[in-house]
Amino acid sequence: MPLPIDIVILAAGKGTRMHSDRPKVLHELAGKSLLQHVLDTAMSLEPAKICIVYGHGGDMIPRAVPQADVQMVLQEPQLGTGHALQQAMPRLDAGHVTLVLYGDVPLIRGETLLSLLQMALSGKVALLTMLMDEPRGYGRIVRKNGKVAGIVEEKDATPEQRAIHEVNTGIMAVPNRHLPAWLMALKNDNAQGEFYLTDVIALAAEQGVEITTVQPAHHWEVLGVNSKSQLAQLERLYQHEQARRLTERGVTLIDPGRLDVRGELHCGRDVWIDVNCVFEGRVVLGDDVRVGANCVLRDVEVAAGTLIEPFSLLEQAVIGAACRIGPFARIRPGTRLADEVHIGNFVELKNSQVGYNSKINHLSYVGDATVGAKVNIGAGTITCNYDGANKHRTVIEDGAFIGSDTQLVAPVTVGRGATIGAGSTITRDAPGGELTLSRARQTSIAGWQRPVKKIKE
Repeated sequence: MPLPIDIVILAAGKGTRMHSDRPKVLHELAGKSLLQHVLDTAMSLEPAKICIVYGHGGDMIPRAVPQADVQMVLQEPQLGTGHALQQAMPRLDAGHVTLVLYGDVPLIRGETLLSLLQMALSGKVALLTMLMDEPRGYGRIVRKNGKVAGIVEEKDATPEQRAIHEVNTGIMAVPNRHLPAWLMALKNDNAQGEFYLTDVIALAAEQGVEITTVQPAHHWEVLGVNSKSQLAQLERLYQHEQARRLTERGVTLIDPGRLDVRGELHCGRDVWIDVNCVFEGRVVLGDDVRVGANCVLRDVEVAAGTLIEPFSLLEQAVIGAACRIGPFARIRPGTRLADEVHIGNFVELKNSQVGYNSKINHLSYVGDATVGAKVNIGAGTITCNYDGANKHRTVIEDGAFIGSDTQLVAPVTVGRGATIGAGSTITRDAPGGELTLSRARQTSIAGWQRPVKKIKE
């Protein structure tokens, strides 16, 4: 059952310093938009309602949110964070608590937000604050006799207030019964001419509503993105955290600083990963899998004991146990490899199934094919699967041997135990247990001379 929580994600800013036509919150971190990171965390809390307040970028933000149960609220014009929450107020339940998040603060953890919400659910106003040695650019938490009395933005702060090291992260949880009156009381007589949401804290203090603060466990949770430089910094912070989690679970990373996880990476025991590898979507690596340098794995499952040599690309594929892939191999969507399959250098597979202990070791393309067990496919072999309009399938049965530089023109079947002579173009089914070849007679031409390059006058 959903908790009595409404979550409002403020995402109306343009992001001028990003120097982009795309709204700031739609720029990507670890393969996912900043906004989607925040939205995923918000959904993990199982709230009753989620609202996204958007403005700049037109309908780009609504189109980018796949969740149908998320409510979109347009802020037009953009008059500050307090004005943004005013737009969402009619959507909120009076008996709930509202958690305010920001679409450009992507690394906030659900555990931190739960601590904040526990305070607000007890009737308090809960602020997420942080102590900073260099607080420049942040609003300061003003206290009187140890209690929070208000928040002052840096542009409006006195020199004494700027010396305060406790800063406002912007994230807060407020009982909804207070919000309508507080939001209506906001004024824009400040340096930016905006309606600050932070001003509700002074109103709460004046009315004697208890205000409590929570600190995040990690400073990076509350870092926002205002420029491409900051986006790059957060990318590295995020990847450092992924590397830390992996190594704590026993994964060997040759250099944790040269790893990119852009989705989910699940590893068994004694997994070994070399430098500059990228994991996208959902990747599962079984026990004792080794991934060489500069590989890209996207939505792949790899069973135990498989070796992926450097510079290989695997996408939407299932790899069996004790396989050897690469270097410089490309495994495309729809491919399934059984156990102990060898896929060598400059081999490309697409939408193909390869049986137990089969080998495709050099310079070959096998697409839309069913390859049986213990098949050997020689160098330079291709399955000609496309006739210009439609794809056709090639079947190579168990134990077949395909000689080098063979073209298999689909649809075609190579029978069990068949041998195809090197340099053949096979356009009809090849019977099992026999040698099939297709070659023109070799001829030597006496007196033929190789052309020479003409000298330009």
